[in-house]
Amino acid sequence: MTRPRASGRTAVARATRALGDRRARPSVAWLRHLTGASPTAVDGIFAELNGIVAEELRIHATHARGGRAGYAQIRAPFELYAFTRLLRPDHIVETGVSSGVSSAHFLAALRANGHGTLHSIDRPTRQRGRTLGSDESAVALPPGRATGWAVPPAWRRGWDLRIGPAEELLPPLVEELPSIDLFLHDSRHTPPHLTFELATIRPKLRPGSLVLADNTKWTGDAFPTFARALGAPIFFKGRSDLVGLRVPASRRG
Repeated sequence: MTRPRASGRTAVARATRALGDRRARPSVAWLRHLTGASPTAVDGIFAELNGIVAEELRIHATHARGGRAGYAQIRAPFELYAFTRLLRPDHIVETGVSSGVSSAHFLAALRANGHGTLHSIDRPTRQRGRTLGSDESAVALPPGRATGWAVPPAWRRGWDLRIGPAEELLPPLVEELPSIDLFLHDSRHTPPHLTFELATIRPKLRPGSLVLADNTKWTGDAFPTFARALGAPIFFKGRSDLVGLRVPASRRG
């Protein structure tokens, strides 16, 4: 895994410490494979993270108050920021929000772009007691918290957040949109559900659209089958099961 160069590396280190989870450290190689950006362009985007360190500290503090210290939720918050800044999407769709780490970084980058909308769907689960049980998922909402509870208030403006099952909410959302320029699956990680989400968004993808999916070790052949149908290579973030593809210019039917 290659690292950002000096100025970007310094900003990444500061932002990672502020967010409080070393798993958030980005992969330049993954970014470049999926965007075609030069090392200089990637470094310039990562240098911008200096400007949001204060908000990263707030996210970390909010997590700690909710019993989630050391919780990055998704292993690529800074890549999500960089994808959004480099590709300048009009419409981002994500399934799965929880505390909102992914949402926060999409929203921060859209603010920097000056245009674009994040459309998020979440079907929350709730923590049973005051502390997280050993058999409960860390994505469960702590008592008194709602979906997106860690997203800084200043970044929420214009956020299209929809609460409910993706099976019910994703099809009408897709119908509303002229295109889907960036998609992130981080909801129910089963082969049938990921297959459903990918099939639902496919008609609104365009050449150059970016499709990401986390925890693909649990979703079998769903993402590779989708990639083969598009004729697109899959790129993994390092040795993780967080994957992405870019819809090719000559996308298949």
